[in-house]
Amino acid sequence: MPLQIQVLRWLRSQNPGQVLTICYLGLFAFAVRIGPGRPSAWCLAIAAGVGVLAWAAALRRARAIGEQATSRIGSAAQGYVEVMGRANVDTSNLIYSPRSGVQCIWYRYNLYTRDGNNKREWQRTDNGVSSATFEINDGTGSCNVDPDHAEVVAPEVRTSYPDTNTKLVEEFLFGGCTLYVLGEFSTIGGANSALSLRDDVSALLAEWKSNPTQLKRRFDLDRDGQISMAEWELARKLATGTVEQQHRAIRSQSGIHMVRAPADGRLFLLSTLSPHKLRRRFVFWSWLHLGVSVAATTWLIKSAGA
Repeated sequence: MPLQIQVLRWLRSQNPGQVLTICYLGLFAFAVRIGPGRPSAWCLAIAAGVGVLAWAAALRRARAIGEQATSRIGSAAQGYVEVMGRANVDTSNLIYSPRSGVQCIWYRYNLYTRDGNNKREWQRTDNGVSSATFEINDGTGSCNVDPDHAEVVAPEVRTSYPDTNTKLVEEFLFGGCTLYVLGEFSTIGGANSALSLRDDVSALLAEWKSNPTQLKRRFDLDRDGQISMAEWELARKLATGTVEQQHRAIRSQSGIHMVRAPADGRLFLLSTLSPHKLRRRFVFWSWLHLGVSVAATTWLIKSAGA
């Protein structure tokens, strides 16, 4: 997998809104602290550039959501789709947050600590995110969701303080919630099974040949102790018919539907919001990022003219 796709997936799975907010605040705070000058100008230029990139990214997300019609799981086409369904509440499909023991279908946590001398500054000392698959159902069918590399929007956030110098921030998706999923839909098994008649016939014939006594009992029709070309051709035809019957049985099964991160790096979203609300949120963020970029650019121009 290309390195840029791996980096993109990592960034999306790290709560982009939080990362960008910290980036903006850090750059502006540093610019204010050091005062006018070249380093301050570089901070403002970087903030303006990040704002433009974030504006474009949020706008792409809004467009990606708006361009996709919600598909029914039972009839969804293979490929890039959006689906909505209710998350399974079966306890056998639920997992537990390793820090608080909360039962859920997905979690992400960040643990922060501070030393006794600096009561204001929190430092992240541990973090983690679940990768267990879970199931959603929309009434027409069910599919499994592999949350690896997903950008999760609007999970439930819980903050707790195990002690005075420790803060735990956890994000959850719970069983029973209605979940929006935008990603790569594929069906494993069933009609989409990747089967090779030639390879499977060869494997079956090899299995029969591994037991010569049984092979001769079945196909040595003239009982001369040898398998002739005509007799071997009969065995091959029987093996072909057997494998074809097995393939028909496999393809008649329903298969397992799965939604996961697209291999080409396209957006993979999970959210408790509806597509309409999710799109409005990204439109709002796009304008906010653009506003930050404009503010940083204006500040930069004024600083240069001063």
